[in-house]
Amino acid sequence: MEIFKYPRDKEGIEKRRLKNTFDFQDERSRVVEEIIKSVKVEGDQALFKYTKDFDGAELASLQVSPEEIEEAYQLVGEDYLSSLRRSIENVASFHEKQLRKSWFAYEGGTVGQLFIPLARVGAYVPGGRAAYPSSVVMTVVPARVAGVEEVVVVSPPDSDGKLNPYTLVAARETGADEIYKVGGAQAIAALALGTETIPRVDKIVGPGNIFVTLAKKLVFGLVDIDMLAGPSEILILADETANPDFIAADLLSQAEHDPLAVSTLITTDENLAQRTLAAVKDQLESLPKREIASTSLENNGSIIIVEDLQAGIEQVNLFAPEHFELMVAEPLKYLGEIKNAGAIFIGDYSSEPLGDYMAGPNHVLPTSGTARFASPLNTDDFLKKSSFIYYQEAELAAVKDDIIRLAELEGLDAHARAIKIRFQ
Repeated sequence: MEIFKYPRDKEGIEKRRLKNTFDFQDERSRVVEEIIKSVKVEGDQALFKYTKDFDGAELASLQVSPEEIEEAYQLVGEDYLSSLRRSIENVASFHEKQLRKSWFAYEGGTVGQLFIPLARVGAYVPGGRAAYPSSVVMTVVPARVAGVEEVVVVSPPDSDGKLNPYTLVAARETGADEIYKVGGAQAIAALALGTETIPRVDKIVGPGNIFVTLAKKLVFGLVDIDMLAGPSEILILADETANPDFIAADLLSQAEHDPLAVSTLITTDENLAQRTLAAVKDQLESLPKREIASTSLENNGSIIIVEDLQAGIEQVNLFAPEHFELMVAEPLKYLGEIKNAGAIFIGDYSSEPLGDYMAGPNHVLPTSGTARFASPLNTDDFLKKSSFIYYQEAELAAVKDDIIRLAELEGLDAHARAIKIRFQ
């Protein structure tokens, strides 16, 4: 991990902050464009081909069968089911509190807003390096809470053509209507365009690798998407009272995700910085994903020493991190000053994995600085809004002259006439 001092190393810190912003103008964009075109023309056959090429699996069918689901239940064990169901319950409870109701008001006539669930949503669940049943929970449960009619899960199979049993059981437990064995950009194309087997959806949600992200960007407009998710991030702001072992463990919890993951500590205490660095090195030795985490920390890990907490908070708001932990003596005192963060974790015992699995808030979060303007996945992402207008004759008569005047000012005579004709 590289150590910076602020403001002395301001330029270096700025370069590190901007390092993981999106660049969509590379060779991978052209590869994804070709995949999308192939799926559009060839449908299922393109999905079978790419699944063989990229996942090493020769599939007889894209859709998961009831027998495969039953087999998965036999493999996962009761302890997993207990933990999974508790997670589902907490996530559902949290998202139920987000729901908004349609409303109506009298403003010279009756107006209002209708909240209408989307008809069909696709949830992408990553595979590859690991299985992520928690991503199933975080995408399917809020869609269900919002009232989406049909929720589809797609995830890449292993080389035997099977989905990870933990992911598969999570899909069933959360109430997914359809589950398909397809991943990567080709899965996004199938959800957006539709194939013989996979009907198209209205929106695609869920994180994935760079090819998935590029595909989501390219199909946006044909369908809606939740966000363009970059590599995972954690930023911790700590003072001299923080525990360096806790900090090191939480930094590593993100570093093990991906070689591109970003782990940052901002602290007012140089001694804490050195102790945390030592703790990171010590904990790395016993980490199964040591190679991934080491690469992540070497290339993207930072420790920034600031003069005071106010300077640290300014840096936090500039970084706009996906996950932000506040480990200081009086954390709630500073909560109102944190303006840009996907999820905020307060105190020594609100470790980031608590949010990943159990607390209830969504772990599909804005990355790459987009927390400046974006929010975590939530029930609003699965609802569309329609305006409601109901005027009777007397109510329209009260405003007709204003409408006619404004329409004629804009040169839209047919607009004006549509009002006039009702009073001739």
